[in-house]
Amino acid sequence: MNLYVPAMIEILLISVSVAMDAFAVSIGKGLTVTRVRPVDVIKTALWFGGFQALFPLLGFFAANTFSKYVTAVDHWIIFALLAFIGGNMIREAFGEEEENSRETAQFDWRHMLPLAVACSIDAFAVGVSFAFMQVNIWFSVIVIGVVTGAFSAAGLYIGRVFGARWQKPAQIAGGAVLVLIGLKVLLEHLGFIAW
Repeated sequence: MNLYVPAMIEILLISVSVAMDAFAVSIGKGLTVTRVRPVDVIKTALWFGGFQALFPLLGFFAANTFSKYVTAVDHWIIFALLAFIGGNMIREAFGEEEENSRETAQFDWRHMLPLAVACSIDAFAVGVSFAFMQVNIWFSVIVIGVVTGAFSAAGLYIGRVFGARWQKPAQIAGGAVLVLIGLKVLLEHLGFIAW
């Protein structure tokens, strides 16, 4: 697989970070249900995990098409994308909380598809940044999908049991990790640090 330990840790951290939106939405869905059924947990994990795996793959292939034109500034692109995504996650965490209703707790495709797509937009940008990093894209998207699926499933239960208490800290932590990874990539390419 030709992945060294720091790259695997980086992919795992990115996976956890991009999973935070789906985790937060799953907590919100958990708040609105009277009980969490196993079939709803599976649907949630598949919807969010599947789209979080698909969108970085799409971003990766889109960026590879144009990579020969941007290799001189790839480290700036990675930094800008990850900093933007992370900063946006932190900003959203401090924004007004959306009202939850029984309507949002439904798990059919009409309710899950828009949520899965909305939570995966950031993952597309992460996939673009992967095109300029030394990562195995297939391993990366599998890890992202599995981690997001697990976080989404856990989010339903957490939302049901604990409420929204951990939603904001998880989103802030995820955003901070993405910004720090982007900064690390930039500093490596500029020669300030060696990994």
